[in-house]
Amino acid sequence: MNDTQHAPQTRHLDVPGGRLAYDDTEQGAGTPVVLLPGMLDLRSAYRHLHPLLTAAGHRVVTMDLRGMGESSTAWDDYSPTAIAGDVRALLDHLGIDRAVLVGSSYTGATVVRVAADAPERVAGIVLVDAFFENFPPNLLQKAVVGLLGPAVTWFPGLWGAAQKFYFPTARPADFDAQRARLVAALKQPGRRRAVRGYVRGDSAPTGWGADVRCPALVVMGSRDPDFPDPAALAERQASALRGRMVIIEGGGHYPMAGYPQATADALLPFLAEVNEVA
Repeated sequence: MNDTQHAPQTRHLDVPGGRLAYDDTEQGAGTPVVLLPGMLDLRSAYRHLHPLLTAAGHRVVTMDLRGMGESSTAWDDYSPTAIAGDVRALLDHLGIDRAVLVGSSYTGATVVRVAADAPERVAGIVLVDAFFENFPPNLLQKAVVGLLGPAVTWFPGLWGAAQKFYFPTARPADFDAQRARLVAALKQPGRRRAVRGYVRGDSAPTGWGADVRCPALVVMGSRDPDFPDPAALAERQASALRGRMVIIEGGGHYPMAGYPQATADALLPFLAEVNEVA
């Protein structure tokens, strides 16, 4: 997926409330891996990690969130719980009994919710720089969220500009092209409603990990600007899920794009362990 000309073919699934866009390599040994992008993002967020997982022999599925990317607009609910329902519907549609779910940022909470509600469907979960069990925000964080969210609703270009902030060190070669795709997607008719739904939602629930029993891995960029102390948050999340954590040194909010090999090196041993248990 690092070459958009050879990206997997987009498919669609109709569910109550709208249509979801996804792709599926179909081939692969062991437990399938489902990759979920974060809030206001595209499934191409995984374009550099995707080929590393498939090269290792895994079946990989990626999905655009409701209201985003090639999925339809005008949904009534954009919460992590609602997206969890979409994930389960996609697993049913593809005939996948159990999968490893990978959530980025906003959808970290989603994969936790699926694991708690449908443990028989989830072999393991991975949280990548996720909003989950966050420490209480300080005044500066509250101000940034309070201003940036509504501003992006009306001025999508701000989201493109903010991407430089989220990649404080390494940036992929196609960084500018991907920023342009993000902005173009948010400018499409009907996307404003989705943006409002996401920025107003509760993206960092607490307590959900208590019912999770599957293996869990927390991956965190050491320089994620969304969190005052990324390592401390990763430790908190791993503790809540009784899992383990891997810190990507130098990584920002999207290590799967900025540091895809390091992210793959964190995921592949975990996937191998999950397959052994399965």
